[in-house]
Amino acid sequence: MKNKLLYILFLLVSMMATGQTDLTWDDLAKIDYTEKYFPAYESNFLYPEFSQEIINLQGKQVGLSGYYLDVAPDGDLFILSKNPLASCFFCGNGGPETAVELQFKTKPDFKTDDVVLITGTLKLNKDDVEHFNYILTDCSGFLLK
Repeated sequence: MKNKLLYILFLLVSMMATGQTDLTWDDLAKIDYTEKYFPAYESNFLYPEFSQEIINLQGKQVGLSGYYLDVAPDGDLFILSKNPLASCFFCGNGGPETAVELQFKTKPDFKTDDVVLITGTLKLNKDDVEHFNYILTDCSGFLLK
């Protein structure tokens, strides 16, 4: 109960201090895809068509909670996922819209599958297949449980 009260207090203070918008995974799921051929990879990839609601948030401060994943051996690829790593974070339980790339100001002290709240600036990515469709830059966050 104490953690829930702290979480609610943090959300209220964060929203007043930064003017952030809280996102949900349902918000991010409002996306359509078409296949697009990328000559550099000689392969088709899913090309996102973002909802107007999400397009309006590009460049703005947002918050999103989920499972923290540190998936690169050298510790430089961080993901916020709707699902834990054991659920294959998006291959078994969703698509690209269930994972967000995180670019931190300072590397956090989180562990894989920690449930966290992350805030950052929303960047939408349509064309760079080496990055996720949703990216949060200048991230910070805290552990929820």
